[in-house]
Amino acid sequence: MTQEPTRTQQHEASADPPEPPAHGPAARRAARWFGGLSRGRKLALTWSASVLAVVVALLAIGATSGGSPKHAPPPRAQAFTLSELGHPGQHISLAQYAGHPLILNFFASWCEPCQRETPLIARFYRSHRHSVIIIGIDVNDTSSAGLAFARKMGVAYPVASDPAPMTMALNYGVSALPQTFFLNAQHRIVKRVIRAVTLTDLSSGVAIMSKQSARS
Repeated sequence: MTQEPTRTQQHEASADPPEPPAHGPAARRAARWFGGLSRGRKLALTWSASVLAVVVALLAIGATSGGSPKHAPPPRAQAFTLSELGHPGQHISLAQYAGHPLILNFFASWCEPCQRETPLIARFYRSHRHSVIIIGIDVNDTSSAGLAFARKMGVAYPVASDPAPMTMALNYGVSALPQTFFLNAQHRIVKRVIRAVTLTDLSSGVAIMSKQSARS
């Protein structure tokens, strides 16, 4: 949070303070050192000094602008409608969970970390199924392999199928599996885990979803 600039005390003075000497032993040594640098080193130092000056100026502007900065809301999750794995003709959409926080877990049967992660998510869901909504997204998989995997891992939450060209995964920026998104009641992404989740990840993500939903 940007703070209001503090007002420094002003002291009266009869004359301006003396300026430091422009030339002296230290200045001459610095000039000789700089002059002995290669052209590339001189350019690098000059560029670095310029960047530092710009950063300092921007910080100064931010410090003196007054007022509190407005934090941008979390990004909104992309809407989707996908076929439900193992239930031909049925679909899962984000819209059907309007007003409810939920967890989206992208996985695949061929994903090795998913084989360790999915049983944990399945157990977490069984313990919190009356308070937590979880949707699995089976990415770039065959229906038979995805369904067999979900059953083997004890998955009881709904699973949607996102086969090639993996439109939903690409819309969510998923380039590696597994990945898990935590959405608040307004379906804004309040947390993202780009690896296999832990029990701590799930618990903290649910807490953030609930807090953000209540505050929104």
